[in-house]
Amino acid sequence: MPASLAPVIAGTAAAARPGFGWGQGVIWWRLAMALVVALALQVGVNFANDYSDGLRGADDGRRVGPRRLVGSGLARPDAVRNAAALAGLVAAGAGAALAAAVGWELVAVGAACLAAGWYYSGGRRPYGYRGLGEVSVFVFFGLVAAVGAAYVHLEAITARSVWVGVGCGCLSCALLVVNNLRDIAGDAVVGKRTLAVRIGAARTRLLYVALVAAAFAALAPLAVGWEWPLRGVVVLGRQPVEPVTLVPLGWPRPWALLGFAALPLAVGPLRRVLRGAEGRELIGVLGATGRLLAAYGVAVAAGLWTAAAL
Repeated sequence: MPASLAPVIAGTAAAARPGFGWGQGVIWWRLAMALVVALALQVGVNFANDYSDGLRGADDGRRVGPRRLVGSGLARPDAVRNAAALAGLVAAGAGAALAAAVGWELVAVGAACLAAGWYYSGGRRPYGYRGLGEVSVFVFFGLVAAVGAAYVHLEAITARSVWVGVGCGCLSCALLVVNNLRDIAGDAVVGKRTLAVRIGAARTRLLYVALVAAAFAALAPLAVGWEWPLRGVVVLGRQPVEPVTLVPLGWPRPWALLGFAALPLAVGPLRRVLRGAEGRELIGVLGATGRLLAAYGVAVAAGLWTAAAL
């Protein structure tokens, strides 16, 4: 759940306007709909993966992680598939409301999200079985979630929201990396060639460390106000947005460094991964990484909101 909610919360903060006033430019019902979309997509993706992996035999008795519905026989495959479809419909409904208010370009983004969720482990050639899961997670649970959350308020894409998406995307990838590290042995047996299976456990552990480090490194551009092109504020937008309506990104914005308040939560999981935790030991690391992502999103949001207010 943190993988879906954290980037939306932080991305919304990236859209806050200067001054200390009610909402600071945030349209609350749009924020609510964005949260519904993100949460419903996350639920739908989990059900879709459960369904497809269960039919492929990837969640049999050799699975190390928590039991899955189809693989363990706790639910009929068609019931899990229908649950995935229902969650997708909820996401589509909330997304349609946003598209009607903001722009129909959001329909294409929503369709891409639904397709990415299904074909991760579904279809004839699931990309999650070919080591591309981390790329998808970074794009959809990082960039798309954070940039989209800001876009529904600004109707423009700014570098600020992109950097927020980079940070959240790296930690979302770290969640998947831990999950796949735990399942290396079982995945290899059933032919699920995740990135962890392809590069091995040792390199996967280093990848986890690199992703956590990259998430905190992404705070630097927010703090110093790096932007492109030159001093422009809007990279892409249907309607022009006057620079004076946004916090000028050329100013130092040290409040963005509040994101480092989440850093202590990274120590435990990093230590366990580097010390060689495996199997069921990594279930705790997965939970700790989720808490790290949630804290990171809230801390970054607090920093961006404070910077805008001041």
